[in-house]
Amino acid sequence: MNRTRSILEAAGETAVNCRKSVADRIVDLIAEHSDHVFGVGGANIEDIYDALHRSIASITGIVAKHEFGAATMADGYARTTNRLGVVAATSGGGALNLIAALGESFDSRVPVLALVGQPPLALEGRGAFQDTSGGFGRIDAERLFGSVTRFCVKLTRAGDVTAAVTQAIDAAMAGGPAVLLLPKDIQTQPVLEQSYAVRDGLLSEESCASDEALALVASAAGNGHTVIVAGPEVARADARAELVILARALRAVVAVTPDAKDAFPNDHPLFAGIAGSMGHPRVVELIADADLCVLVGTPMPVMARAGLEAALANCPRVLHMGTDPAFVRTDAWLRGPLRPRLVELASAVTPADARFEPLRSIVSPAQRVPSASGPGVRYRDAIEAINARLTPGTDVVVDAGNTGAAAVHHMPVPPDGRFVIALGMGGMGYAFGAGIGSALGRRRRTFVIAGDGAYFMHGHEVHTAVEHDVPVTFVIFNNNAHAMCVTREQLYYSGDYTFNRFGPARIGAAVAAMFPRIPAYSTDTRAEFEAALDATSAATGPVFIEILCDPDEIPPFAPFLKELSA
Repeated sequence: MNRTRSILEAAGETAVNCRKSVADRIVDLIAEHSDHVFGVGGANIEDIYDALHRSIASITGIVAKHEFGAATMADGYARTTNRLGVVAATSGGGALNLIAALGESFDSRVPVLALVGQPPLALEGRGAFQDTSGGFGRIDAERLFGSVTRFCVKLTRAGDVTAAVTQAIDAAMAGGPAVLLLPKDIQTQPVLEQSYAVRDGLLSEESCASDEALALVASAAGNGHTVIVAGPEVARADARAELVILARALRAVVAVTPDAKDAFPNDHPLFAGIAGSMGHPRVVELIADADLCVLVGTPMPVMARAGLEAALANCPRVLHMGTDPAFVRTDAWLRGPLRPRLVELASAVTPADARFEPLRSIVSPAQRVPSASGPGVRYRDAIEAINARLTPGTDVVVDAGNTGAAAVHHMPVPPDGRFVIALGMGGMGYAFGAGIGSALGRRRRTFVIAGDGAYFMHGHEVHTAVEHDVPVTFVIFNNNAHAMCVTREQLYYSGDYTFNRFGPARIGAAVAAMFPRIPAYSTDTRAEFEAALDATSAATGPVFIEILCDPDEIPPFAPFLKELSA
């Protein structure tokens, strides 16, 4: 039953006699799908925060340091909880600061709802401060946000609030984000409604798996080996258990794309490792020998298919299961909700179909990279030190760049843990907000793995973690450079110049000075790094550890290794 209605009925009132503001109604509706709102305050969104304060629902308002950080908090929260991520921002520059993060949520189909304040309707076109109404000489917020969302609407009448919020939530949960543009004067208007509708969620598709897909699976199950490549849609659909069922039924080995490391248990005997640009060589061999390749929850963009193109093109049968059309050749495309589709395919495989022995795959050794001789700790050594201390249920969020490539390649996902990397738009600094949002949503320790360049962009969201005592361990790989850009200068250009090396900075010492309440360390050796990890293992709040690295170390990134071998 709708929470608001049940509370009213318990108090002897009826919903028809309940008068609330539009902002109150918005909070009531989103409280059915989320328990946090992340944002940055401002004049044209403050009524939402006022309504959060008044709300009797179990929902917490969090103020971040920057709207990008707030939106990545909502994104990280949504990815690891499978709930709706909500971000709130004011008009003007605050609204524009959301664009980069919403672009990531759009490309990765993450369910995020953005509540964006707007100047009062009465002042649109009349010199309103931060006017984005689309009038003469003005930015059009609906067109702007419409390009990075699945749904965008401006609320212009108080009586439309329930329908607008309902449509926005439905759109977001189907593969968001969605944006509600909220003029200041509309937020404060009272709303009197006939009832509070009970929501049953989105209607699921009822169509059955196609005969073509069933035939592909049955044929391969009876005659050869199958490889599954799983992508991020498995996590979005919370279909991990169903994927294991299908893999067992088909006796298939399972590789995961770089942005879906937690889609399949990394310690399972059928786990084959990572596919694509940050992946393991064994995956190429497995697909080359397969009679059927099943793409589950990934259209195989470049980062997922790098190095696999020839093997996929030559595979006798390729079945694609997912929302978006594949970027590679397929023999059948099976759409619809992943969980029932996976079970349906597994059920179609009879014991007689699966009479061959399971193909036991051992994840291949790590990619061989050139030896590095510069200062600090090697990527693999640092990741191994973290791996040895990750307990079951720990979540990991990694940032872009050489650091992210090393973490994807070398770090197994702990049992019952989540692993998040933003490869949609690859925005640097994403991990700081996303790690905080994930930790608040999952209520467990989260490791954020990022480079110094990412820290300088959005790392001061550490302040948000300190303010709310969030259980996040921030590990900063400091090579005093935009190291991936340094590598590109050396590999693809003359290497005689650089724009991407920085003067040395001791980030851990700076954070220790800014936030004396939290344990913060600067470490130069593996032994120092391990000591810092051990010293903070029992911490309940935020931890910050900087580790010195070599800006010239080549990461396990297939395009770079291919260039070196050319």
